[in-house]
Amino acid sequence: MNIQVLPDNKLSSVDPLKSYNNVEKKEVELILVKDRNGVQYTNSSIIAASSSTESAEEAERETWGKKIDFLLSVIGFAVDLANVWRFPYLCYKNGGGAFLIPYILFLLIAGMPLFYMELALGQYNREGAATVWKICPVFKGVGYTVILIALYVGFYYNVIIAWSLFYLYSSFTLELPWQHCGNVWNSPNCTDPKVLSGSLLKNGSSYSKYKITPAAEFYERAVLHLHESKGIQDLGVPQLRLVACLVVVVFILYFSLWKGVKSSGKVVYITATMPYVVLFVLLIRGITLPGAMDGIRAYLHIDFKQLKNPKVWTEAATQIFYSLGAGFGVLIAFSSYNKFDNNCYRDALLTSSINCVTSFFSGFAIFSVLGYMAQKHGVNIKDVATEGAGLVFIIYPEAISTLPGSTFWAIVFFIMLLTLGIDSSMGGMEAVITGLSDDFKFLKRNRKLFTFATAFGTFLFALICITNGGIYVLTLLDTHAAGTAILFGVLVEAVGVSWFYGVDRFSDDIEHMMGFKPGLYWRLCWKFVSPVFLLFVVIASIVNSSDLKYDEYTFPKWSNYVGWGIALSSILLVPFYAIYKCCTVKADTLKQRIAYCITPEHEYHLVAEGKIRQFELNHWLSI
Repeated sequence: MNIQVLPDNKLSSVDPLKSYNNVEKKEVELILVKDRNGVQYTNSSIIAASSSTESAEEAERETWGKKIDFLLSVIGFAVDLANVWRFPYLCYKNGGGAFLIPYILFLLIAGMPLFYMELALGQYNREGAATVWKICPVFKGVGYTVILIALYVGFYYNVIIAWSLFYLYSSFTLELPWQHCGNVWNSPNCTDPKVLSGSLLKNGSSYSKYKITPAAEFYERAVLHLHESKGIQDLGVPQLRLVACLVVVVFILYFSLWKGVKSSGKVVYITATMPYVVLFVLLIRGITLPGAMDGIRAYLHIDFKQLKNPKVWTEAATQIFYSLGAGFGVLIAFSSYNKFDNNCYRDALLTSSINCVTSFFSGFAIFSVLGYMAQKHGVNIKDVATEGAGLVFIIYPEAISTLPGSTFWAIVFFIMLLTLGIDSSMGGMEAVITGLSDDFKFLKRNRKLFTFATAFGTFLFALICITNGGIYVLTLLDTHAAGTAILFGVLVEAVGVSWFYGVDRFSDDIEHMMGFKPGLYWRLCWKFVSPVFLLFVVIASIVNSSDLKYDEYTFPKWSNYVGWGIALSSILLVPFYAIYKCCTVKADTLKQRIAYCITPEHEYHLVAEGKIRQFELNHWLSI
């Protein structure tokens, strides 16, 4: 490395080192900072010897035990319940095989680039979602935004895992409890599915919409106790059995995360691989059922006319974004524990591809069973096809209950749901823990206690979602807490990295890590295509927003305001922190104040010396 030696008064923003007598021993910390003109300046500072050991310990960051630990953690987070209960139905509804055209297009121009950007951002800076913005301090509020959103998601996502655990526990019987009417939770209107196959379905109603089947009543009356609530204003008390399941889920999360990536990296060996084993087993069983091929043909049918519908493109864009999980701070947190020279480019391509292939593959396992259900009840595929909780907690369990060895298949299926949820929830909680502990060092020194506090906090808030009317709270959080807010957060993140920090500077960082710069394709996507894509998705989410509903229940107006209030609570962190940062930074002029806000922290000495980069000065300040 060739270092150009400059006069003493330009070596540093601090006074030249003097001889110190009768004081404690000091050490010199030397930081090399390279300017764009090729000249390298040095920044010297004095640190006490007594604190040097502590600083070294803080600088030494934990890393993954093995590369496979990281890959499985990323795959486990990205592959979640939505891969099973949302993508197959979206694909079927929006043109079958034709839906793959916009889906793959958005994967290539936005999904993968954003995935790659977050992995590289975390790995180079070795910081969580908040402190990673030392690259452009004015955007640190984005880090707090995604951390808060990840916390919100934990409030209700753990409840869905608790449902899966409750179903798993209930499956350990000779006869599945949702197989027949006559249980204590069944209503007088409970009707055997064979009856619904007849005259009741001839009025044009969909079988998946009937709430009086044994499976539907088990979900809504035995699990949710929804019949005991009149709406979101009438929540009632938490259900004790779900409280017990939630406690188990929180304990699993805590003991998976309390020691950092050394412990969570081992848990994913089970939670990330088990869903693939189960999906394969369910697929083999599914294709042997009568009517399975009809279901698969319906899943893969190609209707190019659907591509004329803008909603199809909107849903493809939204699905690819949420499927990969960019923007929740998880990818940044996970990659921050990588070795500095890890090839995160290859990791991004591999893990994002595996996630999307898993979504497509799961459709075969789902629709083979839906085809069987349609033939069994003598209805069309569209009458049994649905998405979300209705698919995995009503339709699929009902289909399983009609199979020989139904207990075994139910146990296998709900183990898959449990593991799909656990590792995704682990990722969200790790984003919160890493993001805050990197920002507040005392939390890092007390990680076990902080992890317990985070887990216990999510447990307390989740209690609201397991009350009689808890499903309404869950629906509100799912719609608003991680809806437009997370889209806005990632949009600002992409703009901050690509335009304020700069694609060229970001590319240099990647070259420093891996020895090669990103190609022109990736740089164009980061700077132009991905921000435009995210802006499109943000606008589409706002335009398509409507009043909250859960089946036939319409939420009161005030609950919509509460939902948007929750969304704004995270969105407003971006401008509030930007204002706070720009108002509190010490500077003599407006130009210098703004420069401090958008200049990477390790280059602050250049601002102090008046050597503001032309990038910041001309492109943004226009002064």
